[in-house]
Amino acid sequence: MTLESDLERLRAAFADDLGRLASERDVQAARDRYLGRKSGRLTALFAELGRAPAEARRELGRQLNEIKAWIEDSLDERRAALAVTARPAGALDLTLAGREIAVGRAHPLNRLRERIEAIFGRMGFEILDGPETESDYYNFEALNMPADHPARDMQDTLYLARPLTRRVWPVSGRPTDRGAASPLESEATLLRTHTSSMQIRYMETHRPPARIIAPGRVYRRDNLDLTHTPMFQQVEGLAVGERITLADLKGTLTAFVRELFDATTPVMFRPSFFPYTEPSAEMLIGCVRCGGAGCPVCKRTGWLEILGSGMVHPAVFEAVGYDPERYTGFAFGMGIERVAMLKYRVEDIRQFYENDLRFLEQFPG
Repeated sequence: MTLESDLERLRAAFADDLGRLASERDVQAARDRYLGRKSGRLTALFAELGRAPAEARRELGRQLNEIKAWIEDSLDERRAALAVTARPAGALDLTLAGREIAVGRAHPLNRLRERIEAIFGRMGFEILDGPETESDYYNFEALNMPADHPARDMQDTLYLARPLTRRVWPVSGRPTDRGAASPLESEATLLRTHTSSMQIRYMETHRPPARIIAPGRVYRRDNLDLTHTPMFQQVEGLAVGERITLADLKGTLTAFVRELFDATTPVMFRPSFFPYTEPSAEMLIGCVRCGGAGCPVCKRTGWLEILGSGMVHPAVFEAVGYDPERYTGFAFGMGIERVAMLKYRVEDIRQFYENDLRFLEQFPG
């Protein structure tokens, strides 16, 4: 027998034993059997190295060290693998794939608002934000609403007890204060009923041309039901310049609706009345439920009203210092919840505010 042949037999024997190690005790027994200081098989071969021919000792020593390192590494790996499989019930298993982390998503109303802003943003409209507590002047008076207009009824508007001193912003852009004797110093304040007030605020400080939209929350004395809520969101828009016509209004809103819904969405305008536009029109789209055939949702007409619009009334221009003989413009307004109910086919507006995850998770992120 030579030392070389003994090394090969030891290597084969350990490889065979390694596959049968089924417990921590088996691993320790194998370590003692091969690497033990007194009776280990590999230890015995190291002892025989001194009797080997001088010219072969260096190579044999290298092989012995390689086998020792291999045995130690193999036993350590086997011990670690057995420790994982022997873990008690309920313990952490590091070999399992990680659990998928639930990722939040935007609320459907926020997603729709961002979508509307993106469409008008590409058309060159500026996005404005403004105060939700508003004065009677900006919310009503400057928008050509006379004192006896139904929108001023206390059953519709939420008035506040705190009076407001209005600051007048002339077209030059430099603010001035009304004098203390001004009757507007104790002007009524309210929670805005529409974001059209931002049109007045913008025109007071900017010269034409102007293209803006003003999204935001508005408040009214409405009972909570399937289609009404005391707080909801609106988007009001305004475009002012020279030679702007009703055709510009129709083209802009038609392009908007067909990008928001579908390129083949039928569109219709019908006469209406709003105190701050003349002429005024409601915009309707083909019913998203029945495709225009007639159903209970569209009251068998095949059409659904989606927004109000019209050409800006000259009295509104006069209130902000614009020359109505030189400038024309159009305005429009829509409820975001109203559009969402049509686009997502939701029948109860209250679902948008109840925070029911079963409802909200139906909308893609």
